[in-house]
Amino acid sequence: MTFDTWLAFFVAAWLICLSPGPGVLSCVTAGLQHGFRAALWNIAGLQAGATVTLIVVGVGLGAVLAASPIAFTAIKWFGAAYLVYLGVQQWRSAEAPIRAPEPSAPGVAAINVPRALFLRGLIVNSTNPKGILFTASVLPQFIDPQAPQLIQFLIVWVTMLFTDVCCMTGYTALGVQALRWLQNPDVARWTNRAFGSLFVLAGIGLAVFKHSS
Repeated sequence: MTFDTWLAFFVAAWLICLSPGPGVLSCVTAGLQHGFRAALWNIAGLQAGATVTLIVVGVGLGAVLAASPIAFTAIKWFGAAYLVYLGVQQWRSAEAPIRAPEPSAPGVAAINVPRALFLRGLIVNSTNPKGILFTASVLPQFIDPQAPQLIQFLIVWVTMLFTDVCCMTGYTALGVQALRWLQNPDVARWTNRAFGSLFVLAGIGLAVFKHSS
């Protein structure tokens, strides 16, 4: 991979990461509900999910999903259902104002919240077939088939993780900064409902998404 090719991919990666989607929603709501430090586990989960997607594409399963309606539909509906579930959970928390997180009791939330946020990010990023298909269609344009494949995929992986961590950290910080404004119960209620609705819409959009053969 030449420097010019990497630079083109680097620019493309920023555009992809900055685009609003389920990952952005997950980061903003994690920052709102749990604060910046705890929400970093959500970002870690998103990167694990992105890594799974890259591995899937790297071993050729992206093409299998593109060609197999059954596999594509199964992953699509699982991912869509999970996004709707997140939306419903967000709506259910709409009656309480969002507060800055307080120190957790030892052995309870300190363990459960990081695990839950990590799994949330992992599922959001690894069950989106659009992401798999997009990666499968874009990456080959930057990979030189005549050069060693492993080193090129490692470069792509590091580049993707760097750009996504930067973007998702920014979105998470944006959610955290809104905490003071959201101390008002009415504002918190409608903000939670708005983000809950966005999650549900994202799930519906994923459910109706069709890839071209």
